[in-house]
Amino acid sequence: MQQRSSQFLTVGSARIHAVCEGEGPLVILVHGFPESWYSWRHQLSALAEAGYQAVAIDLRGYGRSSKFLDSEYYLIKSVVEDIVGVVRALGASSAVVVGHDWGTMIAWTAAWLHPEIFRGVVGLAIPFSGRGLIALPGSPFGERSPEDIHKELAGPDQQFYQDYFGSLAPAIREFEEDSGGWIRDVLWAFSGESMKAAGFSGLLDLPQVDIIRASALSIPFGARMRDKMHAPADLPVWLRTDDLEFYTQEFERSGMIGPFSYYRSIQNSWEQLESHDGTQLRPPAMFIGGECDVTTGWGLEAIDRVGEFVPNYVGSHILSGCGHWIQQERPEEVNELVLGFMRELV
Repeated sequence: MQQRSSQFLTVGSARIHAVCEGEGPLVILVHGFPESWYSWRHQLSALAEAGYQAVAIDLRGYGRSSKFLDSEYYLIKSVVEDIVGVVRALGASSAVVVGHDWGTMIAWTAAWLHPEIFRGVVGLAIPFSGRGLIALPGSPFGERSPEDIHKELAGPDQQFYQDYFGSLAPAIREFEEDSGGWIRDVLWAFSGESMKAAGFSGLLDLPQVDIIRASALSIPFGARMRDKMHAPADLPVWLRTDDLEFYTQEFERSGMIGPFSYYRSIQNSWEQLESHDGTQLRPPAMFIGGECDVTTGWGLEAIDRVGEFVPNYVGSHILSGCGHWIQQERPEEVNELVLGFMRELV
């Protein structure tokens, strides 16, 4: 096994914590919410042993990276510049970028805006969605503003989870009531095992708006998100006790203002990308989704139409029975797909 090291990279206005393993062509791994570099623990060694320099970062606002109180610091272009800066700080001229959840939105956008740096991109859970960042029913490529489509999806008596998180105070208060329990419940609620326990073999053929309104993705006004999550005491099989403890300790130390501020900034990020609307993402690209993943379900139209915007698309892979936490739930399958993609790059 290659030696794994931790370092801090000065990138513009931010200090980015990076965990590195291996030598060779650079691969940047970008996590989602509520995660950290640690969500790539199963991919670092696999990539290193295959001859790549694998680097998993803590996004700004997370883990040991810089924290900012103003939501302006979490606009999409600022975060993309962090990824560009990581490549340069490591002395590389190019990289492949792999993302999950929010990290996927950032990875797609980085490759979209900087094809001269990112020679390939792999997105997990969220297909390429243009200025929309996340494909939603009725707005696969950001045709409608987030503040508009969110209200329609949640219905009149509820708040879409992105707006709930973006309101900061209620979401932070809920998290701080029981941080470990909150993280456990979120990881359970959107896992493949949760969907199976609820009697679903998959979500892709179901009415997506109904799923949004019935699940914890829409929160009744005045309620908590956890009021609609019913996690058992046992952890999912892919999540060990020490994994949960790591996440809990990270977020108890770093807080949730940064992670929630990404959601607070999503309307302004949509506006920031207006000039790029309709332009193509040029680098080779691949998508990995889950049959039991809500965001894969929302993105079905974007997946079907991806060829309109991504001319060098090499394919979509939907993992049977897999929920939202794709690289943690199915590490071996993800490693095989990512390494296959890497080998095909010129």
